Amino acid sequence: MKREDALQLLQKYVKDDKLVKHCIATGAIMRMLARELGADEEMWEAIGILHDIDYEVVGKDMKRHGKEGEKILLEERVDEEIARVVGRHNHFALEMSIEEYEEPVEIALQCADNLSGLIVACALVKDGKLSEVSVKTIKKKFKEKCFAAGCLRENIKLVEKLNIPLERAFELALEGMLDVKDELELE
Repeated sequence: MKREDALQLLQKYVKDDKLVKHCIATGAIMRMLARELGADEEMWEAIGILHDIDYEVVGKDMKRHGKEGEKILLEERVDEEIARVVGRHNHFALEMSIEEYEEPVEIALQCADNLSGLIVACALVKDGKLSEVSVKTIKKKFKEKCFAAGCLRENIKLVEKLNIPLERAFELALEGMLDVKDELELE
C-alpha cells in the first residue's frame, strides 16, 4: 500500500488533526525500523499510519480499538497482513501481555506508537523545534517517568527483542520524524 493511499484512507475515518499527526509520526518510525531490519518499508509505514484508523469510531471503548480497525481495513480491501497487525496492536483489547508479541512488525508497532508521543513531547518542550531534539534529550526524557507519562516505556523497550538497542531506536525514530516534520507542523 502506498503512503498516499494510507493517508487518504486514514483521513476518511480520522478527523482529529493531532491524531492524524500521531499516525504520520508512527508511520515514519515504522519505516525506519523496517529499513533497519530489512523489512518492507512501505508496508510497515502503512501499518503505522493506519494503526489508529478506528480511534474515533470506537470513542472511548478501548475493548474495541484495533479490532474495529481491522474490520474497517478489510472492508476497505486493504492487504490482510496490514489489517491483521492493526487488529492486534492494542494488547489491552486482546487481554494479553506485551511480552506475547513475537512478530517483528508487531513489536516495532508497539515501540513506534509510544516513541512517537515521547519525541513529540520532547519537541514541544523545545518550542516545537523537532530539529533541536537530540538522542541525548530523548534518553533523558525517557528516564523521567512523569514526562509524557502516557508513553509506555516498556512498550518502547520491546524493540530490544529485535536486537535494536534503545539508543539506536531513538536515532531511527528521530530521523524518521525529521523526514516528516513539516507534516507534523514541527520545526
